[in-house]
Amino acid sequence: MATGVSNQVNNDIYDQLGERWYHAKDDPIALLRAEARARNPWVTAEIQAAFSQAQVLDIGCGAGLLANELSRQGMDVTGIDASEASLAVARSYDLTGRVNYRNGDANQLPFADASFDAACALDVLEHVETPSRLIAEAARVLRPGGLFFFHTFNRNFIAWLFGIKGVEWFVKNTPRNLHCYRNFIKPSELTTMCRQSGLEVITMRGLEPVIGQRAFWKMLATGVVEDEFEFKFTKSTLLGYTGFARKNLS
Repeated sequence: MATGVSNQVNNDIYDQLGERWYHAKDDPIALLRAEARARNPWVTAEIQAAFSQAQVLDIGCGAGLLANELSRQGMDVTGIDASEASLAVARSYDLTGRVNYRNGDANQLPFADASFDAACALDVLEHVETPSRLIAEAARVLRPGGLFFFHTFNRNFIAWLFGIKGVEWFVKNTPRNLHCYRNFIKPSELTTMCRQSGLEVITMRGLEPVIGQRAFWKMLATGVVEDEFEFKFTKSTLLGYTGFARKNLS
């Protein structure tokens, strides 16, 4: 298996997407939108169940697929990303006009300790070289009892086959090094990183495409990801996984 040990993730592609963040179907960004459609309601519900009025930080927010939705649900949201071009798109799609979008480094968050009730790092951990540092920063800015939401890829042959090669083979305009295998994270490793930063994983569940859907087979045949493409939560974390951890009270 070619793991791409010498490669680095190509994060520069997000500077070039522009409106494609929200509209392109001939691009793997359409898969990210489909993931967001599956995850966002769950993240929203968990935050609303835990806090009456939450202050939320979206780390690596990109074009605001999560942050803008959380703001529409009445939350006080800050989004931070290294791509100013992506942030410009995020601001233009913020229907509330209330999201505080900031350009910055996820490894050095420009916020005081204990500033947020929840922090989210969805599809971000596999894009940084030191995910443990990002997690530590997320934990620092969380209040005691705060929630850290995550989504990333497992590191195994199946995740490599579907998460890297499958996308390269079957989705149009997939750039080189969209993901690199060496940056994938086993659930046990993520749990350890969280624990080292004073976070206890509460729940972890898999996320995978709905294989039987018509849009899945159309993607295989045409390389186009239609808006009807769906992901679903599963018990298996073999491919990718989503969950949250809670910051210790002391």
